[in-house]
Amino acid sequence: MNIFRLAGDVSHLVAIIILLLKIWRSKSCAGISGKSQVLFALVFTTRYLDLFTVYISSYNTVMKVVFLALSYATVYLIYMRFRNTYDSENDTFRVEFLLVPVIGLSFLENYSFTPVEILWTFSIFLEAVAIMPQLFMITKTGEAESITTHYLFFLGLYRALYIGNWVWRYHTEGFLDQIAVVSGVVQTIFYCDFFYLYFTKVLRGRGKMTLPMPV
Repeated sequence: MNIFRLAGDVSHLVAIIILLLKIWRSKSCAGISGKSQVLFALVFTTRYLDLFTVYISSYNTVMKVVFLALSYATVYLIYMRFRNTYDSENDTFRVEFLLVPVIGLSFLENYSFTPVEILWTFSIFLEAVAIMPQLFMITKTGEAESITTHYLFFLGLYRALYIGNWVWRYHTEGFLDQIAVVSGVVQTIFYCDFFYLYFTKVLRGRGKMTLPMPV
């Protein structure tokens, strides 16, 4: 394992913990897209079907369990524990516009036409776009709390660090996973505009990140 992979995993874990703590401490999931969280739970579920059949390392197994548990805990808090605070009126992104093309691509572009491999490919493609309902929600409301933007920052940082991981592995091992790389780059691009707003507004001490209104 290289430093980029480790730092990426830590950033991913920090992002999810930030979100969970935000919801638990405030007893509110206002500003959080439940649809994005369901998509992320679906990502982990379809990716880690080999949890009990393939052993890679203790680290790998523990991280799989942690990400699965935390993703479903987040969904539970949003749709069950604090459902009265869920902003369904603004969480209106049509997820079928993501799922249909992702399912189609998973059948067309994969390394082996088997159920597990197709579902793994599905998880890679879906992760690239799963954040879109959250970004759409922020665009629709025009602002986001600073804690929510911190969550998005670490989530985007995780993807950016994984690009470093792929570059490192290609140069040191000659390994290149084209499906994961292309999907990861696409996902990182989605965060670029957010990164700019994060550094120029949130880190300057503003309580919320307010999007510029169109003229």
